[in-house]
Amino acid sequence: MSVNGVDFVYRQLGPQEGVPLVLLHHLAAVLDNWDPRVIDGLAARRQVITFDNRGVGASHGSTPDTIEAMAHDAVLFIRALGSDQVDLLGLSMGGFIAQVVAAQEPRLVRKIILAGTGPAGGPGIDKVTALTVRDTLKGALTRQDPKQFLFFTDTEGGRRAGRAFLERLKERTHDRDRAISLSSFRAQLKAIHRWGLKEPEDLSRIHHPTLVANGESDRMVPSENTLDLAARLPQGELVPLYPDAGHGGIFQYHDEFVAKALEFLEA
Repeated sequence: MSVNGVDFVYRQLGPQEGVPLVLLHHLAAVLDNWDPRVIDGLAARRQVITFDNRGVGASHGSTPDTIEAMAHDAVLFIRALGSDQVDLLGLSMGGFIAQVVAAQEPRLVRKIILAGTGPAGGPGIDKVTALTVRDTLKGALTRQDPKQFLFFTDTEGGRRAGRAFLERLKERTHDRDRAISLSSFRAQLKAIHRWGLKEPEDLSRIHHPTLVANGESDRMVPSENTLDLAARLPQGELVPLYPDAGHGGIFQYHDEFVAKALEFLEA
């Protein structure tokens, strides 16, 4: 879909009626990084739209290096869909973007789900770059996907969940997306770092019903940020933190998460 001369790649699943659920993904992710169990589970009852923001994956253009600019591009994409209102599911960096969209375009958003994410200036968010680089190098040295370390706990259960998740990501064998480019990855890291260094913002202006979820041991966006979001958002609802789970808690507990998300969206 072309938006102001820039081509955005997206996938649309599920029933065509009702308020669309637009997904905003995490650092370095493209369309194929969403867990099929989460996507298919949500799409069984909801219209689900996943997309690559500007410059990411197969989308054209240059990736911005601020969360605010990414949110602006997301709004342009959503409006180009022709929808008057959408629900948002933001994971990690996508959760940062969702907060900005909801604050700046409140009428465009009906409900929000924030997973593995935190508020501007949240503790530990400015450390994401160093952690990502370190675990990427660890993955290269051990010939493992760094998401095994970044998204899951270093326990028997966490390692098992990580391996299962990575296998599920291989299930789609046709029409796969392009991997993120190094320049886009660097821009995203810069944007996340800037978000982590920002002064805390007034979350009371986000009046939308918001479901907040995470694992209890998130290393990338420390889980205390999840608790902070749920407490500071006027209509924040906390999903009890998933045990023995980290940044990828909604993937590790995909059945429980999908059930709770659908219940929240349909209430």
